[in-house]
Amino acid sequence: MRTLTIHIPDSVDLEDREMVMFLASRLYEKSKLSLGQAAEIAGLSKRAFMEVLGHYVSLFNYDESELEKELMHVKNYRK
Repeated sequence: MRTLTIHIPDSVDLEDREMVMFLASRLYEKSKLSLGQAAEIAGLSKRAFMEVLGHYVSLFNYDESELEKELMHVKNYRK
């Protein structure tokens, strides 16, 4: 694993821990890291990482047509 040092302006109102979680979650969302790798970078277990992931990224990755299909399935199911 490599180490990356970045300089963040003091005006960015985020704690180091939150910045690490943000980076790990975005890299996971973009399929650059596995769940285990992202959890390790965040310093969390896989379960704990999954529990907080929704605070940082969308858990649903639908485009408009996929969402419409899913909604139709739900409407048809409810009948």
